[in-house]
This record gives sequence, structure tokens and C-alpha cells, in this order.
Amino acid sequence: MSQASRSQLSPFDVSLPVMDRRAFLAAMGWGGGWLAAPDLGASERRKTSMSATVLIVGGGVGGVAAALAACRAGQRVVLSEETLWIGGQLTSQAVPPDEHPWIEEAGCTRSYRQFRDEVRLGFLRHSSLNAASKSVARINPGGGWVSRLCHEPRLALAVLESMLAPHIANGRLTLLLGHRPVAASVQGDRIESVTFEAVTGGRRRVVSASWVLEATELGDLLPLAGVEHVTGAESRSETDEPSAPEKADPLDQQAITWCFGLEHHAGQNHVTQRPDDYARWRDYAPKMTPPWPGRLFAWEHSHPITLQPRTLPFDPVGEGAFPNLWTYRRIRDASRFQDPKKFPSVCLVNWPQNDHWLAPLVGPGVTLEQRRQREAEAKALSRSLIYWLQTDAPRPDGGTGWPGLKPSAGVLGTPDGFALAPYIRESRRIRAKFTVTERHISTDLRKAETGAAAETVRATPFRDSVGVGAYRIDLHPSTSGRNYVDVSSLPFQIPLGALLPRRVENLIAAGKCLGVTHIANGCYRLHPVEWNIGEAAGALAAFCVDRQLTPAAVHAKADLTAEFQKRLREEGFELEWKAAIRPL
Repeated sequence: MSQASRSQLSPFDVSLPVMDRRAFLAAMGWGGGWLAAPDLGASERRKTSMSATVLIVGGGVGGVAAALAACRAGQRVVLSEETLWIGGQLTSQAVPPDEHPWIEEAGCTRSYRQFRDEVRLGFLRHSSLNAASKSVARINPGGGWVSRLCHEPRLALAVLESMLAPHIANGRLTLLLGHRPVAASVQGDRIESVTFEAVTGGRRRVVSASWVLEATELGDLLPLAGVEHVTGAESRSETDEPSAPEKADPLDQQAITWCFGLEHHAGQNHVTQRPDDYARWRDYAPKMTPPWPGRLFAWEHSHPITLQPRTLPFDPVGEGAFPNLWTYRRIRDASRFQDPKKFPSVCLVNWPQNDHWLAPLVGPGVTLEQRRQREAEAKALSRSLIYWLQTDAPRPDGGTGWPGLKPSAGVLGTPDGFALAPYIRESRRIRAKFTVTERHISTDLRKAETGAAAETVRATPFRDSVGVGAYRIDLHPSTSGRNYVDVSSLPFQIPLGALLPRRVENLIAAGKCLGVTHIANGCYRLHPVEWNIGEAAGALAAFCVDRQLTPAAVHAKADLTAEFQKRLREEGFELEWKAAIRPL
């Protein structure tokens, strides 16, 4: 692919499509010590083992933040990632950041704010922007209304890579891209090493480390290392949560979504070949409790809060209309550019219509082969949704279909316009020293417990807080046939005890696998919260190295917890909410 053709795909071609990425890295002289990709030269292939002080398994949002914290503290770190893009939700899954209303001023770590600032600066540096866009304070690059920072995943990738670059350059950080964990060596209550397999070629590499951080999208290291964990939904009797089901169901897991990007070219015909399973998805009517209002492929769906039917319209022609699914998660706004035809608007499709909830990805009896099949089925659902939008979807003018809709080739890092990986909302979760439940964060439950008024009620305070977050308890329809669970919640803290397994002493949760229930996961799974969790985990590993302590010891002794919290504050963490806030 020529440089000229690449520039038409995205204004942020810092990182190329996955098919070109390894050649690009080699051409830039970025091979060698810091990058271990599946097809390195013969001398690199002979290396079958390596060591580090801190091993971070999973290079998503939490994994990257953990690496930043551990490297800042001077530790030698290995960071693995199954795809060839670090960044998880922000990049390979292509989802713009879901954030709380106060994110511009408070409620995240300093490094996450740096990431947000660099995304905006990177966007404003692009030479193709028009003058009006360059003068917008706190610009929202894509103008999507779900987030104040809707932007192309390539831009997020470029920023994350630049944040890690100094640590790569000084030799503290080694990336294992295109590697997934397949085994772990455990002695007693410690993980000694993790074996990784290249996703292409099958070559294996063993990494030994003093501290192991779990940051994969699905908690893949937990069963490999025999770490006690939970999948799916706990029972109401176990967690005392009103929103929990009566019976535990480890296979009751939130929908996944294989996102894709869409452009619209009026007057053109880009109708794709009709998928073989199109009729199945076109006619599919979900059977849920409470009921879904009709077919999945329709503009009417269940309101997440009331569960009553609601309609969100879609119109790629009337971009100014609101609400409009076309602009909901728009990641590129053509009006920002001098030449809108060269850089057309791109709608990131992460809607109820392509949520896939027919089967879980992990849990008892679920094999890796089944997981891959179910991920492929989620992608097939999205592929059929594209065809429906092009041909059969009802238009506001009474017609059907927009043949000018076209998958955005290259914008998400693939030639077919799909994200590199499915969007994962729920992971396996550790049996933790402390587990956050609905009762700690629900607005109504906290009001009932404390007797506080709506203006003064607060989430349960945690003396071992390592950060803060805020979001409604937001669970998408699940594999059990349960409809949305969407509950008002309070800005909350992240307790250190939720990052620590009950038994394994050198493992720290650095992502969605922390100690929260199926219900509480609904607000602890979002981008800035996952970043905070990961960054706290990386900082904790470094603190334990410096003080020759275990995480359990830091958690058990109030003076050590306070000393660690002091270090976090110096690193730019917010450990409590200071400003006047309201329920979400």
C-alpha cells in the first residue's frame, strides 16, 4: 500500500494496518531488544526464555498504564499483548473512551489526563484540519456525543506508543506483541513464570518475573496459574445485591461487540455481498427477560434504564439531527477538515444491534476453540448489520437502506473496516481480599443504608483507596437472556484489597479482573477506571520491590497502606472525590 493511499484512509497513519506493521517496525529500525514479534530473525527465535522484575500479561488500557507506573519507578518490565496493537478498548477494540461528566477537571490519574491531552494535541497538529477546528478549546475530534473525546483508534495508539517510548529506549520495557499466555509455572502461592505462544507460527517464550500483573481482556492467566476466580454472575444470596440473579450462573456474561467503522458516500453504491447468514440475523428476535421489543435489526430497542421500548434514529445524511446513531460514536468529523471528501466522517458502530449475547466466551466447559467460534459469530453479526444498513434498514424518508454506506478500510487497522478485536465488557474476576458489590456504590442502596439525602449521599469510603472512578452500573444484555441492568450509582473509590487475590502472593489485578461482582463490574470496567486500576497495580509492584514487601503486607498494615497512598498522590493519583458531585 502506497503512502498516498494510506493517507486517504486516516489522518493518523502513525501505525499501519496490521498486515504492514512488522515491516514498518523493521524499516524504522525498531526491532531488536524491545520488540518480540512472531516473525523475528533466526537469532531472536533461538531465545526461548527471558526475565523481568515485573511481567504484565495483557497490553490493554490497564496493562499499558501498569507498564508506565512500573517503568517510571525504575523496574524492568515485560508487557505482553495478544494483538499487534497495545491499548485494548482504546485501540484494537476501537471504542472511544466512556467517561464521567467531571473528567476534564477531576476523577482520573495524572497520566490518564496526559493521555487525553496528547490525543487532542495530536489531532490539532494534523495539517489537514481547517482553521476553525484549530481554534476549538477542548476539541472533541470526532464530535460523537457519547464522549468528550471521540477519536480514531490510531491516534490513541500513537499517543500510547509515544508514552511508552522513553522506557523502551532506555531498556526498561520489552514488548511481546502478538503473544498470548498458554501456561504458567507455579510454586506454592507464587507464580514463577508464564509461557507465551506467538499467535502466528506457534513459537513459545517463557518469561520469569518476581511480580505478575493480570491485565488480559478476559483474565486468561487466572485459570492457567490456578488463581481462584469467578466467572459470570454470583447469586443474590452470596453478594446481597438486589440486582443479582437468584441463582449463580458462571456462564451469564455480558454481550461482546465486534465494532466497525462506516463512511457514507451519497450517490454511490457500496453494497457488499449478502452474507450467507444474513436472513438469520435479519429475522432474529431476542428472547429476553424483561422482553426485547422486537427484532434486533430495528431502530427500536430496550431502554437500558426503564427497559421500555425506545427508538434511536439513524441518518447519515442528516448529521446535525439529535439524537442520531450516526453521530453517537462518530470518531471522525468531516467538517473538521479542509477537504471533507478526502477525510469523510466515520461512524464507529457499537450499538444494541451488534451486541452479541448468544454464548459466553469463558467459563466452565468453554474451550478456546469455542471462544474463537463465538467471536467469529459476533463479527458475522456485525457483517450482516452492515448489509442491513445498506439494503433493508428503514430510512426517515420512508425508503430502505443507504447503499452509499461503506466500511472504513484501514481506519481501525484492518482492510475490512472492522476492529482488530472484539469489545470485551466482562472478564474472569479474582477471588479478592475485598470484593466491591452493588451495595457499596448504588445510589438508592447507599441512601437507604446511610439515611443521607440525594445531595449528600456518597459511595462507601475505602481506607485503602488507590484511585477513583464514576459511571452508572451499566450491564448490557447477557448470555443468560437477561436484559439490561442499568442502575444509578455514586462516584466511587478503588480499594487496594480488590486488586489482591486471597492466596497467590505475587499476582496483582491490573484490569477488569479485579475483585468486583458481576453487577459492580458494570461501572468498574470503563476506560479511565481500568487505567487507574492498572497504574495502581504497576505502582504497587514497584513499591513492593523497593520495600521488599508483599502486596498482602502493604494491605494489612495501615501505616504501609498510608505510605503507599502517599506515593500514589505524588504520582498524580486522586484517592477520593473532593468536588461536589451527584449520582449518575
